[in-house]
Order: sequence, then structure tokens, then C-alpha cells
Amino acid sequence: MLKRRLSLIAALALSCLLVSVAQAADTVRLATTTSTYNSGLLDYLLPKFEADHPYQIQVIPVGTGKALRLGRDGDVDLVLTHAPAAEKAFVDAGYGVEPHGVMYNDFVIVGPSDDPAGIAGGDDATQAFATLAEDEALFVSRGDDSGTDKKEKILWEQAGVTPDFDGFRAAGQGMGEVLKMASELQGYTLTDRGTWLAMQDKLDLEIMVEGDTQLFNPYQVILVNPERYDGLNTQGARALAEWLVSDEGQSLIDDFRLNGKVLFHASAGEDIDPESVADQE
Repeated sequence: MLKRRLSLIAALALSCLLVSVAQAADTVRLATTTSTYNSGLLDYLLPKFEADHPYQIQVIPVGTGKALRLGRDGDVDLVLTHAPAAEKAFVDAGYGVEPHGVMYNDFVIVGPSDDPAGIAGGDDATQAFATLAEDEALFVSRGDDSGTDKKEKILWEQAGVTPDFDGFRAAGQGMGEVLKMASELQGYTLTDRGTWLAMQDKLDLEIMVEGDTQLFNPYQVILVNPERYDGLNTQGARALAEWLVSDEGQSLIDDFRLNGKVLFHASAGEDIDPESVADQE
């Protein structure tokens, strides 16, 4: 009797282990930006992928810098990010493979309707940043090494500004939280257009500056290099990446709307001219 019980316990333990392994094999860990997450795009896309594929996608929404660090540590299977220089370094260092452009939108500078810094209606982001610093306007920064934060740092540098003026606030938060803070404090911030469109009805802010080619915002999907780490679900990651750049995935990205407005433009296989992006937004 004891021997039978021990055999049954061993069989149950083995069964649980096999189920756990199978579940792990079916899970794809995707590190992506808070902008894609907050926009609702992934909630729209991923159920359609999962309905036709034997994988469940575990989404980890963080800033681009954190997403790439997760990839460098082998803690995720692929990344979907929007910081071209950082992504190139990630691939060049051998941490990422098979990069593909997926989509783009643009950044905009938003602020309070009374616009105390007087930047509304401009199309020169660098000049707007210089004016915000000169006026010591209240500016809420992501401050989280995200793709948006990296773009913001570039704009400050191009403006010849060290952002340490009295009105500068580094939040260390995702895009949605930063927009809420800027709205509550009646300050300015830089945001991707997708998150802005998803949240604008809940915010007491308006677009101040848009249309500058410097505000072009492309997204890439990159697999974590399976030669560097054991235990990656590269098969599932590749299936998702290939689906995102397939005709079906690209069509769904183009079709995604919020309140009738386009949030992202599909771009797989395209050489995008930032001038044309500025013209169509």
C-alpha cells in the first residue's frame, strides 16, 4: 500500500512538473514600452495573435531602457521598443537579433491651455525646449531611461540646455503617470502621440508643438539572442515578431483607432522619411 502511494505521489509530481514545463514553453515574455501598453494597442493586437498561435504573451510594460536591460539579462524573449540608438547598440553588442521595424508615430510637446511659456503653435521642438528652460517653466520629465526620456535628453542637448532649471521635475514614471502629473501641476511634457490620444480626454492639457522631424518616433521588435541564454522561447518570440510584421499584423496596426483617431502607422519593410511623417500628423 505504501509503495503504491509513493508511486502515485511521484506520478503526480511528475505530471505537475510536465504541466509547468509545457506552460513555460507556451509563454512568450515581451518587454515593451509603457507607450504601447497605455495606448491600448497590445490589448487589441495580442488576443488576435493568441487565437491563432499556441502561445500566451506575457507583457512587461517598462521604459525602453529597462526593456533592453531585461533583454541583456536574458529575462525576456523579445523586446518592442522605440529608441533607435539604444536598439542599435543592443544588437551590435550581440544581445539582440533579427530587428524589424514595426510601426511609427511621433512625439508632441503638450502643456496647459494658458501656455505661460508661449510655445503654442510652434513646429521647432529644440526652440521650444530652449524657451521652456529660459522661462523656467514647469516641465515634467519621464526621467526613467525610456525611449521618450532618451528623445527628451537629445532635445535638451540640441537646445544647449542642462535641464536643472527651477521648473524641471524628473518623475521616474511611465508616460501615463507623467501626463497625469503634468495635467495636475499645469506643466509641460513630451509624450508620444499614441499615449496622448489615448488619454487626452482625461487631461487638462493641449498640444503645444508638433510636426518637427526631430519628433519622429519609430518602433522596432527585436529577439533576444538565443545563443547567449538558455531557456528562451525563441520559437514563440519569432512567431510573434513575424506576425507583427506580416500583412495581417501590419493591417491591424493601421486599423487600430481610438475615438476615430489613428495612433500608429505600420512600417514593416519601409524606409521612412521623417519629413513625410511630420506632414501627415
